[in-house]
Amino acid sequence: MAPKTIRRAVIPAAGLGSRLLPLTKATPKEMLPVGDKPVIEHTVRELVDSGITDITIVVNGDKGLIQEHFRPNSVLVEQLRRDGKAAFADAVEEVGELSRKGHISFLYQHGPYGNGTPVLNAARHFGDEPCLVLWPDDVFVADVPRAQQLIQAYEQTNAPVLALMPMAPEDSYRYGVPVVKEDLGVGSLRITGLVEKPKPADAPSSYAAIGGYVITPGIVDEIRELTRRWHEKPEDEVYLTDAINAYAARRAVYGQVIDGTWYDTGNPAAYLRAQFAAALANPEYGPDLRRLAVELAPAE
Repeated sequence: MAPKTIRRAVIPAAGLGSRLLPLTKATPKEMLPVGDKPVIEHTVRELVDSGITDITIVVNGDKGLIQEHFRPNSVLVEQLRRDGKAAFADAVEEVGELSRKGHISFLYQHGPYGNGTPVLNAARHFGDEPCLVLWPDDVFVADVPRAQQLIQAYEQTNAPVLALMPMAPEDSYRYGVPVVKEDLGVGSLRITGLVEKPKPADAPSSYAAIGGYVITPGIVDEIRELTRRWHEKPEDEVYLTDAINAYAARRAVYGQVIDGTWYDTGNPAAYLRAQFAAALANPEYGPDLRRLAVELAPAE
């Protein structure tokens, strides 16, 4: 059977951002800037550039700033144009256009805590279609968007796909590490599950799962089953990883090694790295910041 076209994507954005407190006490972590855009806008742009036409952002009640950011604002655009600030008007208008191109909708998270819940919330509207799941605190710099690479991998395998990156062995405790059954070449790996944050000696491979997925209805069924069990015995969280492992025990799951550079913004050091890299890449600000870095470097 030919794979179904991927048109939909879910962005889970209901997390507390606790690792970035107090910065995220009042500002959603998804709205922190990386370069001249909030980090979630990078994710939305990646999806739109990859042909996704239906984006669901799952939020909690404290994430109104995200909705305001993507809401078209014709009054502000007209005011900026009257004031002769055409470039700013174009920028504001273009963000609103993203909402139209991606048909962005917002959904309030309901159910057990855990990163499987927002996927299940959104998937109720997807029927038997596959969808992408991307986290809103990742930024990828790549010639071919990460989302498009995942879509291409799905079209070749007609099965769930996880985004992978090579990792240093000593970093295994930070990631979900895939159990690789077969290396199919060109970055495609058949996997049989994920081991969460293993010690380096226990890591089953040298790859890390880095927060991008193609989810099929079978994975959603596994999340639904985990949620049913949680309601019978409420403990821990409903994890997407657990659903993937349950599915992979019986059916094919693949990993795709992503060609590009990944910036995680989920903790202070990683966020600063992402912000610094984006600033250095800016043709207007980069040269001055490089000079500043040299000036501030301690003398040897």
